[in-house]
Amino acid sequence: MKNIMKQENTKRAENLKRLLAPRHIAFIGGADADYSARQCAQRFHGKIWGVNPNREKMGGEPCYASVQDLPEAPDAVFLAIPRSATIPVIRALNDMGAGGVVCFTAGYGETGDEGKKAERELVDAAGDMALVGPNCYGLINYIHDVALWPFGAGSCRCDKGIALIMQSGMIPADMVMNQRSVPLACVVSAGNQAMLAVEDYVEVLSDDPGITAFGIYLEGIRDIKSFARAALKALRAEKPIVLLKAGSSSIGSRLAVSHTGSLSGADEAHQALFDQLGIIRVHSPEVMLETLKFMTISGIPRGNRIAAFTCSGGEALMVADYCERVGLVLPQPSDSVQRELKSLLPDIATISNPLDYTTPLWGNREVMPKVFAAALKTPVDAAIFIQDYPPEGFEADSAFYRADGISYMESARAAKIPAAICSELAENFDRESREMYAQGHIAPLQGIDRGLDALGHAARYARNRNRLMRNPGMPRFSMIETPGNEEETSSCVLNEWESKQWLGASGVTIPTGRLVSLDNCRAIGNAADEIGFPVAIKLVAEGLAHKTELGVVAVNLTGRQEIAGAMAAIRESIASHTLNDIRGVLIESMVQDPVYELLVGIQRNPQFGLVMVIAAGGILAELYRDSQTLLLPTSIDSIRHGLSQLQCFPVLTGFRGRQRCDLNKLAATILELAEFAETHAGILVEMEINPLMVLADDAVAADALVRLVANPDQGKVPTFPERTPAPNHGS
Repeated sequence: MKNIMKQENTKRAENLKRLLAPRHIAFIGGADADYSARQCAQRFHGKIWGVNPNREKMGGEPCYASVQDLPEAPDAVFLAIPRSATIPVIRALNDMGAGGVVCFTAGYGETGDEGKKAERELVDAAGDMALVGPNCYGLINYIHDVALWPFGAGSCRCDKGIALIMQSGMIPADMVMNQRSVPLACVVSAGNQAMLAVEDYVEVLSDDPGITAFGIYLEGIRDIKSFARAALKALRAEKPIVLLKAGSSSIGSRLAVSHTGSLSGADEAHQALFDQLGIIRVHSPEVMLETLKFMTISGIPRGNRIAAFTCSGGEALMVADYCERVGLVLPQPSDSVQRELKSLLPDIATISNPLDYTTPLWGNREVMPKVFAAALKTPVDAAIFIQDYPPEGFEADSAFYRADGISYMESARAAKIPAAICSELAENFDRESREMYAQGHIAPLQGIDRGLDALGHAARYARNRNRLMRNPGMPRFSMIETPGNEEETSSCVLNEWESKQWLGASGVTIPTGRLVSLDNCRAIGNAADEIGFPVAIKLVAEGLAHKTELGVVAVNLTGRQEIAGAMAAIRESIASHTLNDIRGVLIESMVQDPVYELLVGIQRNPQFGLVMVIAAGGILAELYRDSQTLLLPTSIDSIRHGLSQLQCFPVLTGFRGRQRCDLNKLAATILELAEFAETHAGILVEMEINPLMVLADDAVAADALVRLVANPDQGKVPTFPERTPAPNHGS
């Protein structure tokens, strides 16, 4: 069966290649097909045929009465006919060996159950053909002069460029009309993705030497493993994926009996996936286009050090502020470079990075190349020059502006670093100037914030790709399969004592503790003496997730008198709340001198398998919302990286002379928890340690909550013995 599926996928991939670079195209339908055929005929050098029994011509080319009358099986088809007529036409095309079909026709899965049924029939009829859509605008291939597109496709042509693959119609149509000199090579509107999903296009186009990068608009992932396989193929080929994900929403509430549920939702899991695949995530179409433009025209920087040039103090300040926000570093010039710049620039110039060279040297082709060359002696990974261009008819001489731009372009190319010229305002960059710089491999970026966003994203891509490619056999992706939602409905929350007993097998350190009857005061005191002061006392009851809010926990108790007072307060709180099945109180040793408190939570996600959250912990975990999400299985390197991305990370590493933790030991402890969860993936619904007390050389689970799938027949927890009775301990 696997071999058959592989053969089908191989045939479909070959047919998708035919569709993307066809020798002949058939346009089937009425006005929409005719418009698309006329537009395609203006650029396409292969054969164009029309199919419509009521027309003699389609787009000015011969028109046939039926598919069967075509001279041969077309490599590509644009289909724009009523839904009721699509199945026999698709089946006829498949029978004759056509390559692929763009199904512009709507009224399928987007309309409900009947439409979904029709969509399945459509896929069955298509067989091994590559089917784009239905309910899509189609595709444009600017390298091969193909336009299977019912609206304006523009007239740009390129030998290399970006592939836009979108789960949308209007968004790619809008991007095609961009006035940003973005080198587009291919545009795909994926529509309902009845057969081909975003990952299928990435998989095939990653092999195309004409594709330099991918811009993806995504609302959902149909098959995570296939998506990951395609994304990693693009990563290995060093073809960046810049992705705009819409439709973010939290799924945590269904499982959230703990903080973890509120910290890790669908969006966080998607972000964890993108991080694991080296995907650049952006939040606007403008940033997507500017980032793709920079990496395609200028290249990918080795790191995040940049040189910035302006002729305005205000622009220099804005650049410095925004660089800090997006993680770009501005190395300051050495003393020798400062002396050289001082000899070249007017006294009013500000010699720093960003360099404000002021206006007296505007357009000076003798001095400005020396200025740029001197400044670029400072080791940097990329450069940016802030310069706005006057619109046509404006009373200004563009030659002066371009003269400085050319001087900068020559110096940046000599320095062999990716470089950009960026306008402060997006609209202040005329097409002639943009095209001139783009041809010189200097990206014309538009908007100072969007331009610096582009450099920041490019630098992060390089850093993440290096990290992911570091080890032999990397990068790779796998996920922990978990049972479906139906099994999750029958589950059991272990109390803290049981949770810690269960987690004890993971290797994580558990505080020394005793479970004692609530009413046995002598046993409580004896247990505290055995453990050693100071101690903590916690009520243990079923379904008791957050003890602090209910006033049923006391910490740092140093003697029996304090224990008596704490127990009185706990009993008073019990009287004012409804609590189920009280098991007793847990007397536990206090964790001394923690470096910090973390939260480590793992929960089952119906789409992503097991998902782990590492966060700033304690009672304010939800307030701080300082968290990183990882998909399991994970590695110690990924855990270290996740820890380094936390805002609290400086505290872990000894902020301002404070005690620091052993990061390797901490990461190893978290990895042990992850591997323990993987081992028990069949029964684990979620587990949370909050806080995980991080010590200088250890990490201790001070509180824990575990939820397991219950045995539906007996209501017991698998692999856990009889529910633990509360012992007397010396009564």
